[in-house]
Amino acid sequence: MNPSVPAPSYALLPGAPHSPVLLHVPHSAREIPAEVRAGIVLDGPALERELDHITDAHTAEIAAAAADLAGVAPWRFVNRLSRLVVDPERFPDEREEMLAVGMGAVYTRTTHREALRADDTDPAPLIERYFRPYAQAMTEAVADRLAATGRAVIVDVHSYPSAPLPYELHGEGPRPPVCLGTDSFHTPPGLQAAAREAFAACGETGLDSPFSGAYVPLEFYGKDPRVSALMVELRRDTYMTEPGGPAGPGLTRPARALAALVDAVTG
Repeated sequence: MNPSVPAPSYALLPGAPHSPVLLHVPHSAREIPAEVRAGIVLDGPALERELDHITDAHTAEIAAAAADLAGVAPWRFVNRLSRLVVDPERFPDEREEMLAVGMGAVYTRTTHREALRADDTDPAPLIERYFRPYAQAMTEAVADRLAATGRAVIVDVHSYPSAPLPYELHGEGPRPPVCLGTDSFHTPPGLQAAAREAFAACGETGLDSPFSGAYVPLEFYGKDPRVSALMVELRRDTYMTEPGGPAGPGLTRPARALAALVDAVTG
């Protein structure tokens, strides 16, 4: 590798050539490059605490285990950097509702609404360096599944805390063991039903609370019905020690459920 060319901030891990499924893991990492860390105003211990709260810990391991368990291995697209660098699932413009709490594509506030970056931070350099290449690579990964199989099924793998954090805009609703986030255009009833059945063993499965929506690259968003999408939010106390502690024995249950979902939608 040319040392002058930075390594990608993401990893595309191949599955079976005929699998339409892409497991997307955007928030599992804690890594922050030094040049990005320089723009974050938190001291070391405060940053570690924020990473504990904001990171979807162990979701990359859950996706990896599910890929191993599935009858037909899905593809995986995994963010290698913390969402404190950029959040690849936000809109990069004024369409993003989380801008209201300083958590657009480039966060300026923490989960507790304290300063993360200076209010006058220009997000453009981080969006150009990290957000746009990530989005382009994800777009190409989806296009590749469409070309190979005629469809693409994006399953977002997330987690969320058992108690609401101050940044949450819709934290007053139910917080079931599994929350399924849907999109009116890209989440067909069959995908939602398959997820409910697959995750039944994990306890109650709720819909769009406390988090809603599903990630689709903007090139396809609201346009291409061959791309379906679902967000799976696992409540953290069901599989790990909160806020940022180790995984427990409960980790295998969501991995098996995710594998069952992969098998159901692969056909």
